[in-house]
Amino acid sequence: MDFKNIESVASFSEEKMKKNSFFNSERLFYDAYCLRPGQAQKVHAHEGSDKVYFVLRGTGLFTVGEESRELGEGNAVIARAGEPHGVANESGGDLVLLVTMAPPPAH
Repeated sequence: MDFKNIESVASFSEEKMKKNSFFNSERLFYDAYCLRPGQAQKVHAHEGSDKVYFVLRGTGLFTVGEESRELGEGNAVIARAGEPHGVANESGGDLVLLVTMAPPPAH
């Protein structure tokens, strides 16, 4: 069984949002995104992939398409393939997201 503990994988960077890989395959990726206050992931899109953000800790301002909404712990939001999306931590605390994307984007 391949398992990981969030606390042993998730870490922050003082310079920018940090992506921490949990599991990756040809069919999906599952990451922890860690954002300090003031950090953000710019709005972008993936033409062939859906992405789900799940707020594990903190509060983030999520943009999907033309809508932006603040979401806190226990909430999830999906950006379907081709929809512009991003997240910003405009709060005073850390933000930890579990992020699933399928299929993984081509690099």
